[in-house]
Amino acid sequence: MTPLVELQGVCFNYESVPVLEDITLAVERGDFLGIIGPNGGGKTTLLRVMLGLLAPGGGDVRLFGELIKRFDAWHRLGYVPQRAVFDPTLPATVEEVVTTGLAPHGRLFRRPSRAERERVGNALAFAGMDRLYAARIGHLSVGQQQRVLIARALVTDPEILFLDEPTGGVDPDAQANFYALLHTLNHEQGVTLVLVSHELAVVASAVTKVACLNRRLVFHGGPAEALNDAGLAALYGPSARVVSHLH
Repeated sequence: MTPLVELQGVCFNYESVPVLEDITLAVERGDFLGIIGPNGGGKTTLLRVMLGLLAPGGGDVRLFGELIKRFDAWHRLGYVPQRAVFDPTLPATVEEVVTTGLAPHGRLFRRPSRAERERVGNALAFAGMDRLYAARIGHLSVGQQQRVLIARALVTDPEILFLDEPTGGVDPDAQANFYALLHTLNHEQGVTLVLVSHELAVVASAVTKVACLNRRLVFHGGPAEALNDAGLAALYGPSARVVSHLH
């Protein structure tokens, strides 16, 4: 089966500084891939290269088997960026923010159709935000805002969803609810997920595969194989250790 995302020998520099070196990686349909690594290791850069937001300095990127420079079926992808800060005075409602997810398809400056409004409603209901559709986005909690951004990413029914540090600044209870939502999305809705995170314990319990990145791809496989003393030492240095606790 053709991978949804395939990178072959991908490199990327910021000016003259190497950030990604010789990354070869495939994301298969149904994966829940967690990308982990130290700060500055290239996690967000890798995600942006996968999304076509950054052009690699070398190597090939393919989406659904097609070279990314020729790919145009962007509705098949969803993206939840690092947490946005919404101005409390912003007049946009939850429903309006989710509707902007239709913008890549030329629908930003016209009234959405009945079918599109239904898709917005379904996305909000899945994210548990349908009762707050008329609320101003800036008046919501951080966790609620993240759910709205999930709904916005889902409004085009994507086959693969990319998330960049989606729970930054979110309290532990909201984090647990958020990852339960992702579990449902992956296991029941069949959406492939690619998640950048620094939360190793969450990654270990949530994802099906891990990509350990520190400029180069240190490991790609099952989380149990990566998140042990030897694997973490290879990624973070010899002082890294697994510490078990009850939380």
